[in-house]
Amino acid sequence: MTSMSFDSKRFLKTIGQGPGVYRMYDDAGDTLYVGKAKRLRARLASYFRGTLNAKTQALVARIADIRVTLTHSETEALLLEQTLIKELRPPYNILLRDDKSYPFVFVSDRHPYPALEYKRARRRRDDGRYLGPYPSSGAVRESLSLMQKIFRIRNCEDSVFAHRSRPCLQYQIQRCSAPCVGLIDEANYRRDLEHAVLCLSGKSEQVTDELTRAMEAASQALAFEEAARLRDQIQQLRRLQARQYVDTGGGDADLFALAERPGGLCVAVLTIRQGRMLGVNHHTPDNGLDLAPEALLGELVSQYYLGSAREVPEEVITGLALPDADLLQAALSQQAGRRVRLTHQVRGHRAQWLGLAQTNAEQHLATQLANQTELARRFEALRQALGLAAAPARLECFDISHSQGEATIASCVAFGPDGPLTSDYRRYAIEDIAPGDDYGAMHQALSRRFKRLAEGEGKRPDLLVVDGGKGQLRMAREVLEAYGLSEIRLLGVAKGSTRKAGLETLFLEGAERPLALEADSPALHLIQHIRDESHRYAIAGHRAKRDKARRTSTLQAIPGVGPKRRRELLRFFGGLQGVRQASRDELSRVPGISDALAETIYQALHG
Repeated sequence: MTSMSFDSKRFLKTIGQGPGVYRMYDDAGDTLYVGKAKRLRARLASYFRGTLNAKTQALVARIADIRVTLTHSETEALLLEQTLIKELRPPYNILLRDDKSYPFVFVSDRHPYPALEYKRARRRRDDGRYLGPYPSSGAVRESLSLMQKIFRIRNCEDSVFAHRSRPCLQYQIQRCSAPCVGLIDEANYRRDLEHAVLCLSGKSEQVTDELTRAMEAASQALAFEEAARLRDQIQQLRRLQARQYVDTGGGDADLFALAERPGGLCVAVLTIRQGRMLGVNHHTPDNGLDLAPEALLGELVSQYYLGSAREVPEEVITGLALPDADLLQAALSQQAGRRVRLTHQVRGHRAQWLGLAQTNAEQHLATQLANQTELARRFEALRQALGLAAAPARLECFDISHSQGEATIASCVAFGPDGPLTSDYRRYAIEDIAPGDDYGAMHQALSRRFKRLAEGEGKRPDLLVVDGGKGQLRMAREVLEAYGLSEIRLLGVAKGSTRKAGLETLFLEGAERPLALEADSPALHLIQHIRDESHRYAIAGHRAKRDKARRTSTLQAIPGVGPKRRRELLRFFGGLQGVRQASRDELSRVPGISDALAETIYQALHG
């Protein structure tokens, strides 16, 4: 049984299915276990199913918190897991697997044609080199398979090698150069072996450069078969490098990404050293001064390095453009005693690192906001703010989205004490209203929702939130009373003139004045959360409907209106809705549209 302070069901709802590393903590905040997974949610869910061995049950019983770090790939997760285990040495990792159990790749110095061998542990008596350790046997075997495929290094036992009289199947499928029967000399085999060792040591770019020079030399010497073989090796290495987010051959950087939602924010700091991700730290500072995200991130970067003993890497990369970036870069360079680059515009693998930092910040914030204690605090604050006898068990919020009246969509999202109830989300395609009539759209959506409720379908909300002011509240009350649902409380959320979070006006039905809540009120954060979620859900539905309508535009069926004229019409009027509203004379003003064609278009659209 897990610690009473950890709710596994709630936690698992916030975790995605991608690869990553997880750390388990006890009540004292000490690390119990570090693990990796190809699919984080599935792996973590397996700890809370009942069919566990005694050691795992003992581990699960002590869990008070779990934190995850998302990675680009399973290989990256394996390497990060290894780094964290060596750094943290969690007790359950040591009980189940210590450093001695990590596998290695071994290269013998005694054999003239050494193989790349799998070894479970180092042996002092072995004459040769050990590469590793690797996080798992699977990682070793995958690496060996790639090296054999690219460089054709043998993988047979020495006893088999000594008694071969003709090449084996590995030679036939081009995974071995057959040194056992002399089809490659010792010098060339050793060259291929050293290239494989360099790749396993993270120096694949050096190998690629050497192979490129060798290919050019072979081509100039008219040794075209050798040049083609080297070309194939280079192409395989390039594909390998394209997949390797983990190790790019070098580069030290710290990456800062900020995620913000009503009631919380998180800054993730992704640490890269020698091209390898060492981990992610999460910071959740208070924004008491209501700083802009750029200013807040700049303050955190300054405090992170300046005046501390923390190492400043070659690059500091931020997800936002920082104010006074030149000044901060100069200060960081002075503290480091060398040039430090501070930037927010990056490409290639640095952009991938920054995207990973942003994903981790959003993941950590989502987990934090979904915490049961925080949700309970928000619902209780809402109960007090609205003067209710009990906290509402179900909230619903409606919003409208359209583009100048085109493709109008209404959304309905639902929240409960456990957070968003995504299975109860609904969208309504609004039809037969005047373009831009938000009142009519809201009336239609509410009528469709509560007609079904009156007929016994769906669940009854305790509080209905509508995006709008007093006019929307009056219209919503008319709909509720029409279906005999007058007991449902109503709350209107009107955006301020600046449309900035925290400056909304809240209209509680029946109250003489707007509801006044502080910007840091947990009740306001809950209202903002459900409002923002309904807005996001409505926009996503509107865009999908709009794009579909534009792809299947009725203009396509009009004779004489080809792709170019359709493009000109849509550009001239700002969309299909504008074309439909245009008169014959307005249509004829579009470049390429004659009076006769304007008449044809008008008749086709208006019948």
